Amino acid sequence: MGARAMTRTASTFTFCTVQYESGDWDSAPLVPANVIDSVARYTSVEVNPTGVVVPLASADLLRYPLAYLTGHLPVRFSGSERDMLRSYVMRGGMLFVDDHNHDVDGVFHKSANEELTRALGAPLKALANTHALYSCFFKFPEGPPTTGHELNGWGDNLVHKNLFAHLVGDRIGVLYSSKDYSSEWGYHPDNKRFLSVDNTRFAVNLVVYALTR
Repeated sequence: MGARAMTRTASTFTFCTVQYESGDWDSAPLVPANVIDSVARYTSVEVNPTGVVVPLASADLLRYPLAYLTGHLPVRFSGSERDMLRSYVMRGGMLFVDDHNHDVDGVFHKSANEELTRALGAPLKALANTHALYSCFFKFPEGPPTTGHELNGWGDNLVHKNLFAHLVGDRIGVLYSSKDYSSEWGYHPDNKRFLSVDNTRFAVNLVVYALTR
């Protein structure tokens, strides 16, 4: 797994939402509670019942092995945000960025990828659907699960076959999704009972991967 420079408590998971100065970082307020519920429901990981919001430029980000960033609007990171993003990734963190638009021609997708490339010094690359992320807890043999928004033709009318990533060695430092999991997971946890298959299971893999790599 390699040495981590995190100051987190290793035995407890806290869902961390990233607040950034531009755009609408808080566009998916129901996602944290839903993911927290899933981690508690399916795993033995100790999980805090409430998440936290941490500014991207804050060193507090280093306390959390997984951080979630989303939005609809253009993203423009400040210099301090860019520096902390780079430090977070290089010191063991995993940043999960999800386009809440599900639109590769949209302003979030274009601007977020520009900013991530600028911060990391290289563009993101397609993550193989055989990557350990897809089998570290639940098994997803075909790679990232498809969302209802993709199947219904909402947004760019595409089913995205891959997620994209920035790797630090063989570890995912940044994971980028055009699939709009933010909408897919944006409901009250009590409503899971209406689903034949819980669509938040992939979120559990994200957490387990971030805690164990």
